[in-house]
Amino acid sequence: MGLFDKLTGTKRPADGIAPMPGDQVRAALLDLNNPDIPYLVRDGSEEGADLVAEWRVLEPAWRTVFVRSQLSRVFKVYMRLIPEKDEVRALDQQFEVEWVGDTPRLSLSSEARRGQVKTVSKQWTLSRDDEGHREETFSFDSDDLKKPLQSVVLKSGWTWRGVISGRL
Repeated sequence: MGLFDKLTGTKRPADGIAPMPGDQVRAALLDLNNPDIPYLVRDGSEEGADLVAEWRVLEPAWRTVFVRSQLSRVFKVYMRLIPEKDEVRALDQQFEVEWVGDTPRLSLSSEARRGQVKTVSKQWTLSRDDEGHREETFSFDSDDLKKPLQSVVLKSGWTWRGVISGRL
């Protein structure tokens, strides 16, 4: 892995893994969807991408979790599948969230970021567990969303290519 790959978050599959066809990679990414996880992978054609992975902030079943945490930023990964190169180009975007009652409102402010984004939000209670450690109330890490996507891509024999700026 070169320095530029490290800066962009580009990851390559292990040697000897035969690349799967693009439609199977797309299906495998969509198969990550599960109502028990706080993110979803969906079609991104309206946004100029093949797929988009994002936190389920707007979904009623998950809204309570996000309201309780008062998460201040949300995170999306836009993906373009490039079958002729066996690669997924990925561009991250982070938005500020303004909470109005129990409803989140995404705002594109000076805090919006594009490229390769790493964000972690954690909250602890003042109490301690049986071993004396602070009890974590919630934790949202951009890697919780991104790593499963990367894993599917790499196991499919494709490269995960992070995009820093520009277009997918």
